Amino acid sequence: MVRKKGLVARMVSLVLVVGMIAGCSNDSGSNAQTGASDNAGDTVKLKMWGGVPPEAGPQAVIDVWNKEHPETQIEYVRYVNDDEGNLKLDTAIMTGQDVDLFVNYTISHTAKRVASGAAADLSSFTDYNIDEKMGPDAEGWKIDGKYYGVPTTKSTYFVALNKEALDAANLPVPKDWTWDEMREYAKKLKKDSGYGFIQNTEPFVDSMDSVLSQEGYTKADGTSNLDHPMVRKWLETLNAMMAEDKTTPPLGEQLTSKMPVEQMFLSGEVPMLNIGAWLLRSSNNFTDYPRDFTIAFAPVPRLSEDKEGYVMRGGLGDYISINAKSKHQEAAWEFLKWYADGGMAPMAEGGRFPASKDADQDKAMESMLGDKKDTYDLESLMYVMFDYQTPTYVRTVPQEVMDLRAQEYEKYFLGVQDLDTTISAMVSRHNDYLKTAK
Repeated sequence: MVRKKGLVARMVSLVLVVGMIAGCSNDSGSNAQTGASDNAGDTVKLKMWGGVPPEAGPQAVIDVWNKEHPETQIEYVRYVNDDEGNLKLDTAIMTGQDVDLFVNYTISHTAKRVASGAAADLSSFTDYNIDEKMGPDAEGWKIDGKYYGVPTTKSTYFVALNKEALDAANLPVPKDWTWDEMREYAKKLKKDSGYGFIQNTEPFVDSMDSVLSQEGYTKADGTSNLDHPMVRKWLETLNAMMAEDKTTPPLGEQLTSKMPVEQMFLSGEVPMLNIGAWLLRSSNNFTDYPRDFTIAFAPVPRLSEDKEGYVMRGGLGDYISINAKSKHQEAAWEFLKWYADGGMAPMAEGGRFPASKDADQDKAMESMLGDKKDTYDLESLMYVMFDYQTPTYVRTVPQEVMDLRAQEYEKYFLGVQDLDTTISAMVSRHNDYLKTAK
């Protein structure tokens, strides 16, 4: 994703302003607390902020809750899960606007909100065992050994495939493959001046982080590990696909044109798309995205030929926190438990499958596929969601490191910086960051 220098400056300014406000205030009688007054007999009104469009599940969830719980009414506020949208949410929290619950999509954003005091420590609520409900993958969302939110979804990333295009090229649906093999698929599937493979920018760097999440972002001596051989492999392979094979769009073109990759895949224009389960909210929408092909699914390919130690991005996601300044934390907690244990079922329509062991999985699956069940290759869908027994990781690299390395590899993919210079620059800037972060 494009990272904007102006955004960093505004975030720094925002943190300074909030720090000044905090330093001049005290906890008693603060007007920064959110939520409507809850005098006896009054209806409690809560606002939940999330990044999913309301029509893709959240509004259906809220409607059910509001009908069943007249004493506590929820309003859903959508923010776009990008740099500007996250800044909007952070500003709303810090300036005391109405935010009672909010959804975090990355550990880095969560950690910053915890550090700023925005997210309530949930350890005071003892009637819900997050580890027991969500399983061992929940552990990855703990910060300093505590939960400041509840991870509510199983996060699944995959390569979506045009099954008819694969059949025409006599290519099987992969169940385990490498980037080199995927590159060959892209060559065979490419037609004329079109592309064989495209990527959503959100999981663009997942293959690099798959390696570094296991090998370490730093070496034993504490210096940057961004010159790991598999980082070079990822850069070389993807650049070759852009510049030599012309099977995937140049990154610069994709970013500047804001290329509609989902639409390009669903229209049949490009036969392979690297994305996450949120694809289903578009692929189920035949009004805006009509299609005449079956969608199959494959795991995200690995960089190494060796399967040993390979992990995929995944685990749990949609980490929902309660605003530490909300006056209605008890009411928010009641809603959050209900949501996590099955109330969120309509979210499955957009690919967000509930993580809780107490959620009705059949109901969620029915919601996810709806009347479009016959337009998916169900065997491969079930495989990537449930049967592909590969360990997962949650990206924990700080946003600053995400930004600095993106600024360098973008130069490489644009052809204005060679590979060695790119890796050297990433390492140097990462080392500088590590020194200041101590």
